[in-house]
Amino acid sequence: MTPTHLPGRVAIPSLPTVLDAFNTAPAEDARALLLGCLHSPRWAERLTDHRPYPDTDALLAASDEAAYDLAPGDLAQALANETLPVLPEGIYGAAHTALDAANAAYEAKFGHVFVICLDDLPPDEALDQVLADIRSRLANDPDEERVVAAEELRRLARGRLARHLRGAGNCATSHNTPAPGK
Repeated sequence: MTPTHLPGRVAIPSLPTVLDAFNTAPAEDARALLLGCLHSPRWAERLTDHRPYPDTDALLAASDEAAYDLAPGDLAQALANETLPVLPEGIYGAAHTALDAANAAYEAKFGHVFVICLDDLPPDEALDQVLADIRSRLANDPDEERVVAAEELRRLARGRLARHLRGAGNCATSHNTPAPGK
């Protein structure tokens, strides 16, 4: 750590940032953190191998690029480990029934859980957005949906990683917090 000198004051050591800690962590620890954000060993390995990152924007850009480069098998592996979006508490029973039915139809058609990034959405709009999107995406053919699901996974990974870098340490699925830079 490099001390920071304040005029007429004692030198204060600079504390490492979360990015510094990520850049210098053992590879195994970095991969574990990344796998909590996106369940793709290939994505996590690629980001780990390209450390150190000069700043958060560089890491997030690398995250996006690695997510865009996922092969179909990597995407399937990442999707297999996702969970349904977290919705606000207190939504009424009929909404849960509608969502359960839509999720069942989606999984039957595409073979994986429905993924959607809700980072930019106010919590009171989450249910309506999930229901509208799942119904709309049921009209996709499997190839179209694979592209949409991959983009949602990329957005989820970026948001989760950004929250980690802000120190929140939360990589849970689709929480309704503002997106990075919002």
